[in-house]
Amino acid sequence: MERVQFQQEQMLAELKDLVDKDIFTKQETKHILKKRTQFETALVRRVAKKADFLRYAAYEMGLEQLRRKRVERLKIPDGPTTISDYALVRRQFHIFERALKKFKADVGLWIQYIDVAKREGAHTLVGRVTARALQLHPDTPALYILAAGHEMGQGSPSAARTLLQRGLRLNGESIDLWREYVRMELAFMESLRRRWAVLGLDEKGKGKEHAEHAVEGLAEDADDSAEARAAIMQGALVKSVIASAGQAVDRTELFEALIAVIHEFPLADGLARVLLDQVYGLLRAARPHDARAARVLAERFLAADAVDEALVDGVQRANEEMLALCADGGEEMFHAYVSFAAAVCDRVMDGSLVCDGVQMD
Repeated sequence: MERVQFQQEQMLAELKDLVDKDIFTKQETKHILKKRTQFETALVRRVAKKADFLRYAAYEMGLEQLRRKRVERLKIPDGPTTISDYALVRRQFHIFERALKKFKADVGLWIQYIDVAKREGAHTLVGRVTARALQLHPDTPALYILAAGHEMGQGSPSAARTLLQRGLRLNGESIDLWREYVRMELAFMESLRRRWAVLGLDEKGKGKEHAEHAVEGLAEDADDSAEARAAIMQGALVKSVIASAGQAVDRTELFEALIAVIHEFPLADGLARVLLDQVYGLLRAARPHDARAARVLAERFLAADAVDEALVDGVQRANEEMLALCADGGEEMFHAYVSFAAAVCDRVMDGSLVCDGVQMD
C-alpha cells in the first residue's frame, strides 16, 4: 500500500490547483481522490489486469474532457501554465507507461497509447513510443503505418518512406504496408504540386518570373532538380512502388487495394489512368487464370459515374473482357462470370421495366 499512498501524495497539488481555479469543488476532488485510490489499489495487487489500467486511463480521459469543458464555460482567461493544465493528460500517459511495463507483448496496448498521445498533440511522445513499439514488434505492419503517418504529419516524407521501406523488408507480403506506401507517395506528390504552385513553378519545374523569390526557403527544394521533380509529378515514385508491390505479392487482393487507393486519391485524370493501367497490366500478368482477378479486370470498364451510352459501352467492353478471360477457365471462372453478369444486370436494369413492384421479364 506504500505505492498507493505515494500516488495519493502526487495528486494533491493538481487537485488543489483545480479547486483554486474553481474548476472542481472540494467535494468533487475528494471523490476524484477516492476513485483514483480504488484504481491504484487494483494496480498493486499481485496480478494486475490490463483492463484495470484501461479503466483507469478512461477515467482520467473523462476527467480531462470535463476540465476542458468547464474551463471553456467559465471563460477562464489564459495565464501562466499551472499543474492542473497538464496533470490529467500526463497521468494518462503515466498509466499507459505502467501498463506497458507489464504487457510489452500487447501490440493493441501500444497502439492505444500512440492514439492517445496523437489526440493530445504530444508529437514528440508519439515518435518515441512508436520507435519503442517497433523495436519490440518489428513484424507488425500496423506500427510501421502509424509511425510513417506520424512522420508525414510532421512534414518528413523521407522519414516516412524509410519507415515503410524498413517495414517491407521484414513484412514484404503485407498488403496493408504496400497500400500505405503507395498512398504516402501519392500524398508526397500532391504536397509537392502544392508547393510548386506557391512558388509559381509549372509542371516541368520551370519557374515563372521571380517565382524563386516568392517564398523564401521553399525555393531551395526546387532549384536544381527540376527534371527529377517533373518525374515525380508524372508518378515516377508511385509507379516504382506499384511495380515493386506486384513483384513482392502474388495476390489479387493487393491489386484491389492499390486500385482503391488510386481511385480515392484526387489525381488528374491522365495520371490516374496511367497508374491504373499499370496496376491492371501487372494483375493480368500475375494472375492470368484467377477468377477474382478476371472480374477485377473486367470491371475496370464500369466507371462508377457512367450513364446512358457510356454505361452501355462500358458494360459491353466489360462483358467481352470477362468472356475472353473465361475462354480458357474452369468451373471457378464460370461461376465468377455468372456472379459478374448478375451484378451488372442489377446495375443497368431499367426502372421502367418494373411495374407495381413486379419486375417484367
